[in-house]
Amino acid sequence: MINMIQPSAETENEFVKSQLIQYNLHHVPAAKEKPYQLIGYHIKDEAGTIIGGICGVLYWGRTCLQIDILWLHESYRKQGLGSALLRRIEQEAVAREVHLAHLETFDFQAKDFYIKNGYEVFGVLEDCPIGHERYYLKKKL
Repeated sequence: MINMIQPSAETENEFVKSQLIQYNLHHVPAAKEKPYQLIGYHIKDEAGTIIGGICGVLYWGRTCLQIDILWLHESYRKQGLGSALLRRIEQEAVAREVHLAHLETFDFQAKDFYIKNGYEVFGVLEDCPIGHERYYLKKKL
């Protein structure tokens, strides 16, 4: 008999995640080398304070780049630093034979910035959160 659905602790979540990864590896054998690899860059000011950064993950045998976070302190925006961080992570991805980058952003964040940097919208999730849109973007590298 199957037990009732129960809340998961971190160990159960990690087990479920590992099982899905194992399943995925059967369908994308190239991913066995390193299924997920974190990648990121940051910028510091003259005082050594971090003023911006970009974080992502290479996956599927390092053929795809998912950009998770791009942040710049407000006083350093619109100076080309965000585009420089984006180009840097893309350059590293290309050097590792990545062919596709993707990300998500909200209507109150940076959709137009990403489009200006060569990304295209391939999906929109409306009312996420209520009254806003979540955009999914991609770029061939």
